[in-house]
Amino acid sequence: MRHRISAGVLALRGNDILLVRHYRAGHHDFWAGPGGGVEGAEELWKTAEREALEETGLVVRAGAMAYIDELIDGSGRIVKFWFLADYVSGEIDVGANPATEESVVDARWFALDALPHGHVFPEILRSRFRQDMVDGFSRPIKLPLRHSIF
Repeated sequence: MRHRISAGVLALRGNDILLVRHYRAGHHDFWAGPGGGVEGAEELWKTAEREALEETGLVVRAGAMAYIDELIDGSGRIVKFWFLADYVSGEIDVGANPATEESVVDARWFALDALPHGHVFPEILRSRFRQDMVDGFSRPIKLPLRHSIF
């Protein structure tokens, strides 16, 4: 089984969270925090910041690691490290993403209580994320292993 290490951000601006839409007709349609694969010896938090910039055009600053997410899909096993992040600067622009195979078609800020319909990753955003924020993420929370629906 192929393994992949990935990192992403749960970027916040006030009470809003940044999500990107991955859409490929007939294959997938979901929203997720910006993120992607680690390159070479890159540190996880740097991967998360770089991916946010590539996918959205926004500069964010990664902070505490919030979640460790595991997924098995058609390509193998993915371990994704989600970092809390703060918005620093920039305007959303999904047109400059060099990874066209990701099919990122949109990015937006969403109120935590008004997330988009459909699939949102990590799924924890719809349930206990706000409470985890209040509790302060004293250490990363391991999410259950899941199998991709895509």
